[in-house]
Amino acid sequence: MVPSCPRALFLLLLLLACPESRASQNCLNKQQLLTAIRQLQQLLKGQETRFAEGIRHMKSRLAALQNSVNRVGPDAPPVSCPALNAPLDGRKFGSKYLVDHEVHFTCNPGFRLVGPSSVVCLPNGTWTGEQPRCKDISECSSQPCQNGGTCVEGVNQYKCICPPGRTGSRCQHQAQTDVNECELYGQEGRPRLCMHACVNTPGSYRCACPSGYRTLADGKSCEDIDECASPQHVCPRGTLCINTGGGFQCVSPECPEGSGNVSYVKTSPFQCERNPCPMDSRPCRHLPKTISFHYLSLPSNLKTPITLFRMATASAPGRPGPNSLRFGIVGGNSRGHFVMQRSDRQTGELILVQTLEGPQTLEVDVDMSEYLDRSFQANHVSKVTIFVSPYDF
Repeated sequence: MVPSCPRALFLLLLLLACPESRASQNCLNKQQLLTAIRQLQQLLKGQETRFAEGIRHMKSRLAALQNSVNRVGPDAPPVSCPALNAPLDGRKFGSKYLVDHEVHFTCNPGFRLVGPSSVVCLPNGTWTGEQPRCKDISECSSQPCQNGGTCVEGVNQYKCICPPGRTGSRCQHQAQTDVNECELYGQEGRPRLCMHACVNTPGSYRCACPSGYRTLADGKSCEDIDECASPQHVCPRGTLCINTGGGFQCVSPECPEGSGNVSYVKTSPFQCERNPCPMDSRPCRHLPKTISFHYLSLPSNLKTPITLFRMATASAPGRPGPNSLRFGIVGGNSRGHFVMQRSDRQTGELILVQTLEGPQTLEVDVDMSEYLDRSFQANHVSKVTIFVSPYDF
């Protein structure tokens, strides 16, 4: 029988405590020492056996756990919906196909949307509706107007503009008196004869365009005149000409004034760059590295949402680019008309989400911050000025 551990240890202590001379009466004799040694050897052997059994049991449990983990399937990928294309003769807004993301559709002028104007990705991987299509709204292809009448497109309908002496929905009747086409087709719900203004004439009418526009060959449409393309200098020296709807603006982008150890230099007519910062100046490095100026001209009542401006990053040759970007709106007088969102890994988009009515000028400052392994690298600011025309063309 193996003695208890405390007794064996007690004997071992007595052994170590006894001098070699054995002069003390408390020392053990040879037989007692050999017995104590054998008991300790048996104790250690038992402990060694139980320890080895524990190791084998632990290895068995780990192997079982590894097999159980290996049998578990891979993590399910995030749910996404099938990719959507822009409809023929139309446009698509939205490039994310994950759950709860929306995609919007619009058609080009002369076409109408058949189907939903937007769809949402559902958790089951399907869209909330079928992809729409754009249908030609031309109703004049069959030449319904008689006696030299001119067919004018409308919304799912057409109207005939009759020559002098003719009247009726298809100019099929002889007219008795002059018809004021401008007044007739200026009524609510009727198609517009002219893009801008209609002027009645005896037996007919003519279209007029506002100042800053020219009338096109069809006699109805208006086209903006690019005053900045004129050989004459329309802006004072030192300023730049920006064409707008019906006019122009003279601008002079200026770099921020220097302060302390921070200064900017103009590298192009529309961009400023910060001079290198001192090594120990952290506030300097957090100021914009580049400031660019952009000018856009928009018509009134532009259909939204629509992307107006994009920011992107590009790394210098031989240098690693940022692996994380942050975009945002940091200034201006936009009053909530815009949102800034990421369109892909290296691009952000400024999107108009509220309809604008001119004339008015809006300013919105957007920025892009670059990070490498969560460490701030640089900040870039784009100052966007938007001139909204008083006209919707």
